[in-house]
Amino acid sequence: MSSACILIIALVLDALIGEPKWLWNRLPHPAVLMGRLIGWCDQRFNRGSGRKGKGIFVVLGLVMLGCILGALLSLFGPIVEMIITAILLAHRSLVQHVCAVADGLRLSLPQGRRAVAMIVSRDTRNMDAPAVARSAIESGAENLSDGVIAPAFWFLIGGLPGLLVYKLINTADSMIGYLTPRFADFGWAAARLDDLLNWVPARLTALLIALPAHGLSQWPAIRRDAALHKSPNAGWPEAAMSRAIAVALAGPRAYDGIMQEFAWVNPRGARTIGAPHIDACITRLWQAWATGLALLFVIAMLLG
Repeated sequence: MSSACILIIALVLDALIGEPKWLWNRLPHPAVLMGRLIGWCDQRFNRGSGRKGKGIFVVLGLVMLGCILGALLSLFGPIVEMIITAILLAHRSLVQHVCAVADGLRLSLPQGRRAVAMIVSRDTRNMDAPAVARSAIESGAENLSDGVIAPAFWFLIGGLPGLLVYKLINTADSMIGYLTPRFADFGWAAARLDDLLNWVPARLTALLIALPAHGLSQWPAIRRDAALHKSPNAGWPEAAMSRAIAVALAGPRAYDGIMQEFAWVNPRGARTIGAPHIDACITRLWQAWATGLALLFVIAMLLG
């Protein structure tokens, strides 16, 4: 069975089943195990001098671990590959988390804030309803790339070794890839490799969002807005989503009690937004997923 066929079934399994609580309340999710490993590396090596070198050493170790573990697991055949891939994709859980923000906003602003605090790292305590909605939409767009398209892309390119290397590096970036005094040196290699691994998937995600919405007619504007983002990759899915549902995203937001200025994405889009706009985002997330699945069918047919 080809990698494309395995990936098609894994995507459908993830969309149907997601992350069942009855299972992951009893067993540690693989992403949790990856987080524990990287947390141990942080505690063990992120100290003293030469932290950038130690961070490079840790990243090389994670890449080797992903390659070896992926190769060993692949020996058990396509069903095991399919199950592991489905577990490491996160489309259904992403939609559920974004949907919870819309449901919370419909009940009250504090419930919307509590729901969005589960999926963003920015300050949520003083957000108004449009800021809650923007945060949920931005998180939905970015995590479609990080949690679905990128792992699917790397499985298609490199099988289970490619998928596990991506997930390990992406998890490392989310834990230590910050420009803070503690992580700037130690997390440098994880952040740079994560940028590299997400370069193609972020642009592919933007394409999958844009195609069902308006084709490529707004691609120059998407490319222009994406360049305004501080990340070389995160701006692409955000810019595509903002154009697909006609809202302005990004803009000012607070971290650790300090308001920071960020450029608006699609600044002429609607800024007074709420739960219906989050619903529109969810529709676009499923359309992008379906477009990706259709593309995979074509690839599977071409590969025979």
